[in-house]
Amino acid sequence: MTITILGDGPMGRAIATAAQERGEPVTILGRPPGGRHDPGAFTGAELVIDASRGEAVASNLADALAAGVRGVVIATTGWPADRDVVAAALRTHGASAVAAANFSLGVALFARLVETAADLFGAVDAFDPFLVEWHRRAKADRPSGTAIDLAQRLATRHPRLSSATDLETVSIRAGSSPGMHLVGFDAAGETVELRITARDRTAYAAGVLAAADWLRADRRPPGLHAFDPVVDDLIHRHPVAA
Repeated sequence: MTITILGDGPMGRAIATAAQERGEPVTILGRPPGGRHDPGAFTGAELVIDASRGEAVASNLADALAAGVRGVVIATTGWPADRDVVAAALRTHGASAVAAANFSLGVALFARLVETAADLFGAVDAFDPFLVEWHRRAKADRPSGTAIDLAQRLATRHPRLSSATDLETVSIRAGSSPGMHLVGFDAAGETVELRITARDRTAYAAGVLAAADWLRADRRPPGLHAFDPVVDDLIHRHPVAA
């Protein structure tokens, strides 16, 4: 039984390398001619990881489900318009998927710090929240999926933000940065910043494989699952390392 990775870009290759390093058999599929994968491409696939493009997620999932795959990790962004379709298809086929804007464990824990910071600084009128994210020049979406998630978490907890669009957010696309996210709170006499910077894609790949392990460890309810339960499980099993 193998892991089949859809997408042969930098992220797909990073996930493949991480899986191979721990002895997992891996198949990588690039973009198929005509835009649809042949069901035979999924022969022997225990689990599928989608690291392709947002516009391909729904069709990739449909092809994998039709071939009998019942465990999926969606490791790409830019598909919110298809979320309901994807969730319905998973439930119809009795399949489960973990999806996240960012599979880095550091980012997942960072997001929880941001929520706590929003509670604390939101109680003080003097501090204004803001968000800055910087990625490589070739990254198409702006703001990033991670920035959107952080903004939504801030808006949910901060009393002066009625929605994520109220948050001052800046996106930078320059150079080759794999990803930097900064959440700040600024007052007249001081600025507080929370920052996470990715050095490469290994952190994302490790989180994707953790999600794959979570799916394979137990029978999960059909449908879409967030990364948070995976993180909770990792913290519970490895409290010191986490």
